[in-house]
Amino acid sequence: MAMQEESAPTSVWERVWRAVFGAPRDLGDRSLFHRLALVPLLAWVGLGADGLSSSAYGPAEAFHALLNDKVGDHRYLLVALAAMTIITVFIISAGYNKIIEHFPQGAGGYVVANTLLGTRAGVISGCALLIDYLLTVTVSIAAASDALFSFLPKEWHSARLFFAFGAIALLVILNIRGLHESVTVLAPIFVTFCVTHLIVIIGGIVGHFGEIGSTVAEVGSGFSRGYSTLGIGGMLLLFMHAYSLGGGTYTGIEAVSNGLNILREPRVENGKRTMVLMACSLALTASGLLLLYLLWHVQHVEGETLNATLVNKMTAGIPGGGLFSLITILSEGALLVVAAQAGFVAGPRVLAQMATDSWMPRRFAALSERLTAHNGIALIGVAAIAALLYTGGNVSALIVLYSINVFITFSLSMLGMLIWNSRRPKKTKGRTYELWLFTIGFLLCATILAVTTFEKFFQGGWLTLLVTGGLATLCFVIKNHYKAVAATLNELYAQLEKLPPLPSKPLPPIEPMQPTAVLLVGNYGGLGIHTFGNIFRHFGMMYKQVVFVSVGAVDSGEFKGENSIEQLRERVQKSLDDYVELSKRFGVPSTSRMAIGTEVVAELEALCLKVKEEFPRATFFAGKVIFQRETWYQNVLHNETALAVQKRLQWAGHVMVILPARIR
Repeated sequence: MAMQEESAPTSVWERVWRAVFGAPRDLGDRSLFHRLALVPLLAWVGLGADGLSSSAYGPAEAFHALLNDKVGDHRYLLVALAAMTIITVFIISAGYNKIIEHFPQGAGGYVVANTLLGTRAGVISGCALLIDYLLTVTVSIAAASDALFSFLPKEWHSARLFFAFGAIALLVILNIRGLHESVTVLAPIFVTFCVTHLIVIIGGIVGHFGEIGSTVAEVGSGFSRGYSTLGIGGMLLLFMHAYSLGGGTYTGIEAVSNGLNILREPRVENGKRTMVLMACSLALTASGLLLLYLLWHVQHVEGETLNATLVNKMTAGIPGGGLFSLITILSEGALLVVAAQAGFVAGPRVLAQMATDSWMPRRFAALSERLTAHNGIALIGVAAIAALLYTGGNVSALIVLYSINVFITFSLSMLGMLIWNSRRPKKTKGRTYELWLFTIGFLLCATILAVTTFEKFFQGGWLTLLVTGGLATLCFVIKNHYKAVAATLNELYAQLEKLPPLPSKPLPPIEPMQPTAVLLVGNYGGLGIHTFGNIFRHFGMMYKQVVFVSVGAVDSGEFKGENSIEQLRERVQKSLDDYVELSKRFGVPSTSRMAIGTEVVAELEALCLKVKEEFPRATFFAGKVIFQRETWYQNVLHNETALAVQKRLQWAGHVMVILPARIR
């Protein structure tokens, strides 16, 4: 069967839809996956921007923890904090580089924990990761609003939330259009941020080079004062407090590992290059800003972000300084919008992985005609807007929710890799290095998680734990539902396992003008076999032959490489061949027809109409799982494909019969 050809829009709505979201992709194009996949530089933009943009709020949160009315001025700890930031970035990044090596198919916290720690840990990690990615969108957009409105009058600040809603809606549209297009559009913003902030860091250090000696003396006296007033223990606790609350700095590091399957081959090498780019840029930017806060004696200014205050102070009195300051902070705000992109890139993929494993409704694994996980993109967009409304766009409140979920995932990933390495043979190459790496990585991540949860439990920490736990519980409910349905269908299959032998005489050939039963089937199994038997149980030998019809659904679980479409085609054909053999064993002549596509209902409709032209006396049949007690959630968990196709075929004037498979 030929691939679906692009049809011209037939209505105003379809023309508007294609203008906004783009025309369908051609699944027959074997180079399609290669063109949609990203090279390391573009992956650094699409995935690395999440990590790099956290320098807009992570270091600032750590700074505020060292300089406020409760604890006093302890900015001298910024030197140690900058050094620890560099160490933490490279340790976590090195850990995820090893995860990329060991999971070349692409693995974030969900896959790593699920594989190495078991399904329960995997579900918790996956749920934390989902909330992490929707909060990536929320935090990034809220921080972008703060940055961009730093240059506007205070009376305009009430419009920040409206700006944030519009930015999220725009990103939803860009991502439904397709990943490569969205990354390409946002790349110039990323480059502008990198250039301007590199100038700020180098210029800020060089501009105060002559004062480094006095700064060193100031840091030394600060340590002396801190020792006399707080003691070593108090200073250490204050440092850990600031270090943990600045944990938002590290929140985007996992995105490369989780989004590995969108990179071009060789994926592992390209993923590691992308990780190095992100780690170096993040470490330089975050630590550089922390040092500049110290060198330039930055103080909080109401209505401005800390970085805006820093750049304004640095450029004051310099010709063109005001323009440079504006470009720098605008690029920071714009990059935060780019960073929200990572939530739309990786979040739907995690959701699709969990849907493929039946922890989430399976519709979230479906791809649109533009080959994007449109259901997941829409869900994350709506959830991000809801989080904005709940917190009023308060970045500090959002970072608490954000950091806890991020470090749940980080901690479980590091722990899983640590346990796995401990079980490897002692003489395995690289084992000792990885044991130390993941031990240190786990201790760092678990410490940040514990301190943040303890410090901020009553400021929103309880909420993120409640939401994550509730989502995990929902996942187990969904999984149990799918298990129960599968068990019942397996019983149907078991009842029909004893098939008659193949007939000794050849069956008559297929005749287009004979009464024909056209049976819509999926994978070879209980539902299809049960429905085939019911056709002849209820209608006798009214139908002289059968045509089995199936569509291979290109979803997130299938679209993973350049040969994935052909592999899917082979599996669908194998399933159809099994149905044809089943029919032969019952002495009924049969044949099959198939198609491949993303929109199963539309593909089945088109395929059935073609079969009707070939077999004018055809009646269409499909099986459908029905429940003794119908509930609202069954429509969410089951896609109702048979009913949707029936409506379309009946509108076209054809008969379709749905035969039930009863589930109690």
